[in-house]
Amino acid sequence: MRFGRETTFSSLRHTQGINSEASNPLLAYFNAHKEGAGIFKWMHYFDIYQRHFHKFVGREVHVLEVGIYGGGSLSMWREYFGENCRVYGVDIEPSCMAYSDEEAKVFIGDQADRAFWNKVRKAVPTVDILIDDGGHLPEQQRITLEEMLPHISSGGVYLCEDIHGDNNEFAAYLQGLANGLNFATAAEFPQHTADFALTTTGLQKTIHSIHLYPFVAVIEKRERNLDLLTSRKQGTQWPQY
Repeated sequence: MRFGRETTFSSLRHTQGINSEASNPLLAYFNAHKEGAGIFKWMHYFDIYQRHFHKFVGREVHVLEVGIYGGGSLSMWREYFGENCRVYGVDIEPSCMAYSDEEAKVFIGDQADRAFWNKVRKAVPTVDILIDDGGHLPEQQRITLEEMLPHISSGGVYLCEDIHGDNNEFAAYLQGLANGLNFATAAEFPQHTADFALTTTGLQKTIHSIHLYPFVAVIEKRERNLDLLTSRKQGTQWPQY
């Protein structure tokens, strides 16, 4: 933390705001949304959305957003992903049921209640993208991740917003989860397929990557399980030590 605060980094080639609406349809939608149901977002989130969500555009995709608030983001996701998008909303405020319609199903409940998530999983068998923009408390975020990350489909994306403050407990939890990607246990393997191999843990088998941004964490799941982490040598010339 001290290094991050005190170090002077090299100047960026571009200044903030270089991202254009032409390259980011979500940003264009947000900027054009002057009336109607409210959408409340940090502006740097739109680059993150585009980076991790664009592969789903035009495909059948099931999006679950925790934290509906003004309700405008439910329509934003449908517009961005296309006609094959199915949207689900979760909120603790009963009045948010007003946003439920033929294109968006809303569930009312406490995201810190594991029993509630059990009901959601039964009602929503497929979740490709989960966006946690709910209560923002570390315990709420942790329980939502633990209950829903295993339920997200192969190749799916979990995104948690508004992880604020130094020494944030949920940020520390995510660091521990990320550390698990580096776990190493030697494995037996056919010599003709690799020079060295490690068995994968359940986390390594299914989680492709964990990304950290200001206020945001993204976890991407693999399209296919990874059973071994392998290393191979190529070439014939090697130093003699």
